Amino acid sequence: MSLTFNKLEVVSEFNKIQVRETDENGKYWRRIIYPDMDVSSEVQEIQDKAEELWTDEVKSAWTTHKAEQEAKLKE
Repeated sequence: MSLTFNKLEVVSEFNKIQVRETDENGKYWRRIIYPDMDVSSEVQEIQDKAEELWTDEVKSAWTTHKAEQEAKLKE
C-alpha cells in the first residue's frame, strides 16, 4: 500500500506531529510522530516542522513525561 502525505497538525504541549496520508483508494490514514522519533525518512515538510518545534526543551520534557508514565505503569 502506498501512502501520500497531505496534511500535518501539531498536537499537545509536546508538539507531537499528527500526519494525515491518503492511500490509492482515497482512504485517510493518520499517525503521530513523537519528539524522540527519527524523521530523516519523512517528507521535507515534516522534517522542517520537527526541526522547528522539537527544541531541546521539548525533547527533554517529552522524555521526562514518558519516564513518569512508565513509572506509573509499574506501580
